[in-house]
Amino acid sequence: MNKHDITVIGSGPGGYVAAIRCAQLGFNTAIIERYNTLGGTCLNVGCIPSKALLDSSEHYHNALHTFKEHGIELKENPDINFTQFIARKGKVVDANTSGIDYLMKKNKITVYNGHGSFINKNTISIKKADGTEEQIQTDKTIIATGSKPSTLPFLPIDKTRIITSTEALSLKELPKSMVIIGGGVIGLELGSVYQRLGTQVSVVEFMDKIIPTMDDDMGKELQRSLKKLGIKFYLSHKVTGATNTGDSVTVTALDKKEQEIKIKADYCLVAIGRRPYTDNLGLENIGISLNERKQIPVDAHLQTAVEGIYAIGDVIQGAMLAHKAEEEGVFVAETIAGQKPHVNYNLIPGVVYTWPEVAAVGQTENQLKEKGIAYKVGTFPFRALGRARASMDIDGMAKILADANTDEILGVHIIGARAADMIAEAVVAMEFRASAEDIGRISHAHPTYTEALKEAALAATANRSLHS
Repeated sequence: MNKHDITVIGSGPGGYVAAIRCAQLGFNTAIIERYNTLGGTCLNVGCIPSKALLDSSEHYHNALHTFKEHGIELKENPDINFTQFIARKGKVVDANTSGIDYLMKKNKITVYNGHGSFINKNTISIKKADGTEEQIQTDKTIIATGSKPSTLPFLPIDKTRIITSTEALSLKELPKSMVIIGGGVIGLELGSVYQRLGTQVSVVEFMDKIIPTMDDDMGKELQRSLKKLGIKFYLSHKVTGATNTGDSVTVTALDKKEQEIKIKADYCLVAIGRRPYTDNLGLENIGISLNERKQIPVDAHLQTAVEGIYAIGDVIQGAMLAHKAEEEGVFVAETIAGQKPHVNYNLIPGVVYTWPEVAAVGQTENQLKEKGIAYKVGTFPFRALGRARASMDIDGMAKILADANTDEILGVHIIGARAADMIAEAVVAMEFRASAEDIGRISHAHPTYTEALKEAALAATANRSLHS
């Protein structure tokens, strides 16, 4: 029976990064993955493939709608080769998962393929696809098994017409229409992909706004942009069912007045969030119980109720974000090694990869109001940026929330071109507890999108914005 210092169950961003850091610190490290490829949801059916489709659909959309304005004349209208569209996504995924294979070999990490579960605290069973079973010994374990799409109890997923994000990434045909249940990150990203390709997308959301966990201004701006793209929104609607009729699906929902509406489409994508994946881990064999949200409880060191067993990423509390899981993976590895790492959960950015992109870090206005914190606001529209006008990406704004008394930056919210990259400046500034005036006094290259941050900071500092 093989013996390891540390075994990681799950090879997503949290798991494989944890394994690499453990190996760097000199531990004999193993990683267990139930699927044939490493990388977990993020690399295989999440972050990476969805971004590949988003980029491809954006190119197609621009060829149809903006090339002419740029002086690029096409001899004939471009057509979408949907088979190639999906195939390119597959190549991107393969390149990334192959990269993880290389990193495992480089760091001398033992890889086991199969479903891992605890027999006891120090013994893990690995059930392989061929039905065989192997057991290994381990001193310590890091649970990094990630999450799965959430479902509605009254709306079973049939994976043909009623689908999750996993199936939406690999459809065999380009739909003429699609209903998306859920106006959060996953639904809007995939919705924008298909709307750009010509699918009529309808979003049904229970709340009265989209991306409800983000700052309200971001949701309003994004909805405005996606409406221009052609997406239809049914906010404050409660889904009551969906019926697969063979070649289509009919979704029923109640509006605010309890009036029923019916929406017929080729597909219904259920995108209401994700749930921790802890199925058949054998947690009951080692005395670990889940909380009311089906998460694994951990202490400040991310250790479970069982000494030597840790949990990170989507299976514990907090945002279900790949980069959050990565930080936690490094944190646990260094904690086991006796170091004193830290994770600042307030400064883990969130991003929506639509176009325009949405990115945020820190507190929203609603959160500051709930906490009774006096704050001031500075905003700046992208349409006032020379760089945005040059690229025809004028939708969006930058918004900075600063403490009314100290001027310390409490939250930064951006919707616009390259917001996902721009937010890193805000994270760095807030990590060093910068004030809005600090950002306003830093020279930003001209013309760039990041000038919006400088101008928003100036607006928050005695309304000093120079270009609005």
